Amino acid sequence: MAQFSITPAAAKQIRQVLDERGHGLGLRVTVKPSGCSGYSYVLDFADQEASNDVAFEEHGAKVFLAPEALNMLDGSEVDYVSEGLNRFFRFNNPNVKDQCGCGESFSV
Repeated sequence: MAQFSITPAAAKQIRQVLDERGHGLGLRVTVKPSGCSGYSYVLDFADQEASNDVAFEEHGAKVFLAPEALNMLDGSEVDYVSEGLNRFFRFNNPNVKDQCGCGESFSV
């Protein structure tokens, strides 16, 4: 069974965005071929659960992973961080072997 965790900061941000939006079940995460290192994370709202989604829930927030992303995201943690003026979701993914200098893509 795949493992995926949501930090309290990420859960708070997910809940806040869904509240502002007025609907949605959680955050949907998948990966796509992109960038100079191979793959990038794709984030979207999950307005309904697809039959093949794998759902994880912690701290009152849900994250839905696309089945094709499970192997690449297994054991990962999603966090929400502030660095200077920037605020973003950060993935702490133990499967990443390399990533590009700008942090936009990774390889597994």
